Amino acid sequence: MSKLFQATSINGLKLANRFVRSATWEGLAAGDGTCTGALKDLYVQLAKGGVGLIITSHTYVRRDGMGSPRQMGLSDDTFLQGLREMTDAVHRHNCPVAVELSHAGILSNEKVTGVTPLLVSKADGYVGSGGRVMSSDEIQEIIEAFGQAARRAKEAGFDAVQIHGAHGFLVNQFLSPAFNKRSDLYGGSTINRARAVVEIIAKMRHNVGRNYPILIKLNSEDVIDGGLTVDESLKAALILEEVGIDAIELSGGTVVTGDHCRKDVTSEEKEAYWREAAKRFKQSLKIPLILVGGIRSLQLSEKLYMEGYADYFAMSRPLIREPGLVARWAAGDERKAACLSDNLCRGPLLDGGGIYCVVEKTGSDPR
Repeated sequence: MSKLFQATSINGLKLANRFVRSATWEGLAAGDGTCTGALKDLYVQLAKGGVGLIITSHTYVRRDGMGSPRQMGLSDDTFLQGLREMTDAVHRHNCPVAVELSHAGILSNEKVTGVTPLLVSKADGYVGSGGRVMSSDEIQEIIEAFGQAARRAKEAGFDAVQIHGAHGFLVNQFLSPAFNKRSDLYGGSTINRARAVVEIIAKMRHNVGRNYPILIKLNSEDVIDGGLTVDESLKAALILEEVGIDAIELSGGTVVTGDHCRKDVTSEEKEAYWREAAKRFKQSLKIPLILVGGIRSLQLSEKLYMEGYADYFAMSRPLIREPGLVARWAAGDERKAACLSDNLCRGPLLDGGGIYCVVEKTGSDPR
């Protein structure tokens, strides 16, 4: 059997294989962010489908940081009951589940939050650039919000937390010189731009203990003018490793450009589109590296693992169409994922109907 199906662990958390369901905004939470039966059923389906770890959709730590309607929330204790029911249901199928914690910052949806977006600094030309720059005290309040959300996550039965530090969301905004023009302790050098997430990790660790996994999704590069480069991102990753992050999921691009979710991944050459950055990260880091972005085939994943590109492989869109993809591979059906990378699944999501594979549901193939 493929080495990708051998059991491993991340800071004591046991994973049955090296495949991860990457955080995916499903648009299935209630309007206030409460976990619904539809969300619980989706995660149960993924658990039955054989992934080694489920990471939930981005979950807001404060309501002013909501980036999407019907986004899951963990900003206060009222969310705990629904989330406990969900994690209990997933655990009945012997699958661990982590929650991705997020604040959208400049990308906060003012129509959803009802308040002006908070900015790391002015960044002309980006969505939300007309928002209000945060004071140092407000940065501390957001750091505390991440820490409290991690405490709630553990109480709700999640097996780990992941900080959303990619795709143009708030933590990425602090790290990125394109978004971060601050002149105080939170801006300037790489170590200063990493200060907010370092303090978030410290706050979380204080609240959840040393033996609870804290992961981060990190951009390998921003693919925008003046944004994070691979060199800068690797410097930040080494800082985060030093302060105790347990694993890094490596992605790239932003929702501004759409490079985080590329279309037409139709060949092996187009798969795993952050792979070269991952190779550099893997050569420098001691902690586990999870690669996401265009993973479509078992054979390529195994090749990248054996050649030292990554330790784990995360998928989003393929598991929208085929929640049981990993189980299919484990059973010996090694055909590549059926996902067409057409991004049609975003249509019903943006229309408020929740995410699903349009091709699978309608039986139509746009090719």
